[in-house]
Order: sequence, then structure tokens, then C-alpha cells
Amino acid sequence: MGMKAKVALGAVVGIVVIGAVSANAGSDGKDGGSGGGHKGSSASAEHRSGAGKGSGGAGKSGAKPEKKKAAFGGDGEYRVGTDVKPGTYRTTGNDDGMCYWERAKDASGELDSLLANDNVSGTSYVTVKATDKLFKSSGCEDWEAVDPRAKGTPASSMDGDGGMFKVGTDIAPGTYRSTGNGDDSCYWERTKDADHGLDSIIANNNVTGTAVVTISPSDAYFKTNDCGTWKKA
Repeated sequence: MGMKAKVALGAVVGIVVIGAVSANAGSDGKDGGSGGGHKGSSASAEHRSGAGKGSGGAGKSGAKPEKKKAAFGGDGEYRVGTDVKPGTYRTTGNDDGMCYWERAKDASGELDSLLANDNVSGTSYVTVKATDKLFKSSGCEDWEAVDPRAKGTPASSMDGDGGMFKVGTDIAPGTYRSTGNGDDSCYWERTKDADHGLDSIIANNNVTGTAVVTISPSDAYFKTNDCGTWKKA
């Protein structure tokens, strides 16, 4: 876990949640941050934004996303509608779960102001809503805007600690297998959006040993942390 501002309150290893029940926070902001039972989220495994702290690269997933200009920096507090436009954003290349982000309904800094939050390794996608008032980011690589119409070349394997992958763009749908996971440390999650609320979760699990999951074409994102490399069966 990173020690940036508040920690993702619901990030408890070992809690397995089936279907639409999450080990993490809901949209009311009282129980924590992103949907998931482990430490973070991400996408396109080690790709970094063109204006970020690192250079672009193919990453372990095999895909080589296009470099994009940063929309805003990875450190700061941004007013939604003034500093940051509503929309979906991505940060990539984060290490050791030290990237922390937070959606808030006001600038009070109190626990009840939280809408969603997370500590991130690898990549994270987050949708900032027009009803949000503040977006906080600490220790993250720069954020880039995601074009919902953008197409990619989906990979058939992904870094097991890569974070959050966009289905159909970063990773192809199908059945994947990850081996060598120990002590329930491998966490995966299928989600229907990047809101990181309770209702975002389709299914998730903490896994020891071999993990097998089928990613549906209708899934929006797939999260993975502390797992072995996933390969399509």
C-alpha cells in the first residue's frame, strides 16, 4: 500500500467477493475506494504517457499503445469542471502501489467526502463524473485522457501485476490462466466500468496456485495484481 493521503480503505487481501459484491468501497464513499480486494489497479502493462515521467514502451502484455499528451499531472488536487474535465483518464507505469488517486464529492478532506479511491501498481483507468467536485492524485505518473472511440490491438497475454486492462483494446476477451500464485496474493477482477464503485464489480477473487478466468466481450476492464503472467488458453 502506498502511504499517499488516505489509503484505499477497502483493500483487504483475502476477502473474496462474488458477482456484484466488492471487497472495496462503494459509491457512497464510506467504505473505501476502488472495487477490488487487493492493492491496486492498472491497464496496458508498462506503457507510459508521452508527457509522463518515463518513456513509452510495449510492456509485458505485448501491446504497444500510442503515446498521448498528458491531461494533468500525477501529483495535485484538481477541481472537476475547472481544472479537469469529466471523462475517463489513464495513468501507466506506476510501481509498488505508491500511486494514490481519489474522487471526492467536496473539498472538506473528510472521510465522508470520498466517492472512490485506490492505490495503484501498473496502470489505472478512472472515470471522473460531472457530479464529482475534486480529483486527487499523489505519486502517480501523469494522467492522459482516454478516447472512447480509440481502437487498439488486443493482446492475448498480460502482466499479472499490470493493473487494469481495457477489454477489446488492451486485452482480448477469452479464457486466461495464471500459474504460480502464492498465499492468496493474486487478485483479479472483472468490471463493467471505471467508476470503481460497488456496482462496478462483475466478479472477483483472491487466488492461491493456478487461476483461471473467462473475460467476456461485454466486460469493460480486467484488473490483476500480484498474479503470474496471464496467458489466453
